[in-house]
This record gives sequence, structure tokens and C-alpha cells, in this order.
Amino acid sequence: MIVWINGAFGAGKTSAAYGLIDLLPDSSVYDPELTAEALARLLPQKKLAEVTDFQELPIWRRLVVDTAAALLAELPGVLVVPMTLLRQEYRDEIFGGLAARRIPVCHVLLAPEETILRSRIAGRGPSADDLDSGERAQARAVEHIEPYRAALGWITADAHTIDTSALTPYETAERIAEAVRGGAAGVCEIVQTPEPTAETVAAGVLFFDEEDRVLLVDPTYKPGWEFPGGVVEPGEAPAQAGIREVAEELGLHLTTVPRLLLVDWEAPRPPGCGGLRFLFDGGLLSQEAAGKLVLPDAELRGWRFVTEEEAASLLPPLRHERLRWALRARERSTVLNLQAGVPVG
Repeated sequence: MIVWINGAFGAGKTSAAYGLIDLLPDSSVYDPELTAEALARLLPQKKLAEVTDFQELPIWRRLVVDTAAALLAELPGVLVVPMTLLRQEYRDEIFGGLAARRIPVCHVLLAPEETILRSRIAGRGPSADDLDSGERAQARAVEHIEPYRAALGWITADAHTIDTSALTPYETAERIAEAVRGGAAGVCEIVQTPEPTAETVAAGVLFFDEEDRVLLVDPTYKPGWEFPGGVVEPGEAPAQAGIREVAEELGLHLTTVPRLLLVDWEAPRPPGCGGLRFLFDGGLLSQEAAGKLVLPDAELRGWRFVTEEEAASLLPPLRHERLRWALRARERSTVLNLQAGVPVG
């Protein structure tokens, strides 16, 4: 199990983490800042110059999952991870990757009052929380207060919050340990989708409103939006998989088989395994029917109808190309054969 300690820069995450390992048997600490330090030495400066924060690097997010999993394989028990996560899509990617490996995560937020947080930042020296030190570390911590405040909406809905305004680091660790033991800091409810080990077959179903906008859903377990649908089970027809997934994800029960729009071959590209992707036309979804959609909280956090242009900012590039050609196939009443989002044949 992982106890992920979140909070603003300077909230005392690392101090609490090292206090916590004295209170939870068979526990150890993994600080993802160490992974960032290693990447700063391994990656070329040109690559590092493309980002303003190491969390923007996909390789860092992937290595955090891989490193945590490897440590738990060597040191079974509780892994305590003190790390600020302010972007929900990064939380989705990292926690989703851990869930796929059947690693439960207890998400804890340390939340001192802002005046106290600022006072602590101003009065502290270099700490293990920071790669920088002195004035640079203080400036970095202050710069992140506003993004932290903006992220509190989703973090407090997701994490067990502890007000540390009047607590010492060890008292904070005691509160975390009590919450973990008593179940107050429950396992983060995120769908546990196993990572594929070979090429997969997946089926998505597109629905449209009266303005011909397409329905997209927002998964909790990975970044970016998606089409309703999922992986085809062994022995299952792709269209039937789409019907099943739509019922599970949206509460919609299709009475007819949706029309095929395209088949796309996605080449394996680590860490993805690629495979066949089917997209079907689910037809018009009335305003009344849309109002009755029921989403599984552990898998999807929301849905919306979007234009083709709006979808470009929500979908990963390959998925957006797939949508673009699916819309052309729908307009022409045809079926397209794609490879990596490009029509062939």
C-alpha cells in the first residue's frame, strides 16, 4: 500500500513522512524528488528546457509508478510518498498506473492555514522537500501557493484532509497513522484497469446531440478525455463490447447494434501495447436521455458534448485523429480502415 502525502510546498510533507515510518510497521519512504534529480542528470538540457517543472515530463510520471512498484516488490508493506500533486491529470496518470498494478493508494492532504503556511515558508531553511535552497526555495514555495489554492477543490474531494496549523511534524505523522489504521484515509477510489501485456482490441461508441456535437467522457484513471467504450473481452464481438461498456459506463442500454465507422490499427509504442480500435456510431442522444446518464464514480468523473474543434484540446493527438476520421466516415456513410489514425487502402 502507498500513503501519498500531498500538500503545498513547505507544508511539511517530508518531515511527516519520516515520522510516519516510526508509527507504521514495515514502512519506508520514497521521495519522487530523487527521481527528478536523477532525470536532471540523465536528460539532455534541450529536453529539460522544454518544461518549467519536472512533473511535466511524462518520463518522470512513468518512473514514479515504476519506482514505487519496484520498491514495494522489494520492501513489502507501506510505502510513504511525500509529493505535491496539484494537477488532476497527473494524479490520474500516477494513481491510475499504480491501481493498474493492484497497488492501493491512501491519499492524504496536509492543509495548514495559508497565513501559517506562509510564515513557515518564510522562517525555514533548506529542507529535504526542496531541490533548491535558501531564497530560491522560499520563492519557489510561495509561487506554488496560488496553484495549490486553485487545486484544493479536487484534492479535498479526493484526499483525507488534515489541518496541520497547530501540529508539530510528529503530531502530523500521528494523525496520518491514525487515519490510515482507522480507515479514515481510505483507499483512493480509482478504477483498477490492468496494464495490457499484449496488443488489445477496444471498442468505442460515439453519441451525438441535436447540434451534432460528440459525447466524450473524462476517466479518473488516466489523463485526457475518451470515447465511451473499453477493451473487448476474450470471445466477445467488438460491437457487443461497445454495447456492454456503454451500459456499464453511462447506464445506456442500446437495443440495436451500432453501425461501424472505422477500424484503426495502433502500433505498439511503450509503455502502450497497441492493437485494434473500433469506433461505432451510437446515433442521437436526446437531451432527456443525456440527463439520465449515470457515471461510475471510480471510473468516470464527467461527460460533455463537444465540437470537433473542442475535442482537439481534450483528446490525445492519435485519439483526436481517430475521431476526425470517424466523423468523416459518418458524413459519407462509409467505413474507414486506418493505421495510426491515417486512412489506408
